[in-house]
Amino acid sequence: MAIPYIIILLATGIITGFASGLLGVGGAFITTPVQYTVFTNIGIPPEIAIRLAFGTSLLVILPTAISGTWRHHKEGMVWWKAAIIMGSCGSIAAFSGATLATFLPGAMLKIAFGAIVLAAAIRMLVVGKPPVEKQPKDKMWLWVACAVPIGLVTGILGIGGGILFIPVMRVFLGVRMHNAVAISLATMIFTSIGGVIGYIINGLGVSNLPPYSIGYVNLPSWFLLTVTSVGMAQVGAVISHRVRGRYLRYIFTGIMALLGLRMLGGFDWLGWSI
Repeated sequence: MAIPYIIILLATGIITGFASGLLGVGGAFITTPVQYTVFTNIGIPPEIAIRLAFGTSLLVILPTAISGTWRHHKEGMVWWKAAIIMGSCGSIAAFSGATLATFLPGAMLKIAFGAIVLAAAIRMLVVGKPPVEKQPKDKMWLWVACAVPIGLVTGILGIGGGILFIPVMRVFLGVRMHNAVAISLATMIFTSIGGVIGYIINGLGVSNLPPYSIGYVNLPSWFLLTVTSVGMAQVGAVISHRVRGRYLRYIFTGIMALLGLRMLGGFDWLGWSI
């Protein structure tokens, strides 16, 4: 891999780790567009490149989510009962989604990824703040009902699920923003495992994969992204507890909107090279 691409991936890891700890997301909405661009630029067919970006991003999410969760746990923000139940159900659904993704057209996956990210950003922006007197909903059936479809989307689109889990927890479960960030990261430990296994198994024996790939997971790209993201997840998690929840929501929605438009080609229509 050329030096410029190595630098790009290392820098992306820094941004991803910080965003993960700060916002409770896996960072796939950052790593997927970057990796897709890198893979296609080095000659990987787009159909393969998008799946490689999804599978590798999910593996990047795992250590990053563990790192950020540990810090949030020390702050007493992780509701483990909800995280384990949603994560376990989401993990099974993520494996199914990853399997399904290997049979879908790459262009469809790319557009779907951008649309989901943009829709989640809009929803987070327009939703009002839940009344402070409401307690988070401690209902197992509701957690499962939320986790299964999110897990399925997680596997199909190679995301940890934070961009979906956080809006759902805020809107339907009545969870405060800081707690939603922490629970989201803990949940993604499980969903990323399910998705990674699905992308590895279904990518074995596929031709045109770059060197040092295990199924749809590229190890060099994973290493470059992870080596810088894990430490920065700690930094982001610490800062998140010193930032007002309202500002976290604004940052969260802004980044999602930008990258959702990027994957949909919105900036190409405007002639911007973003």
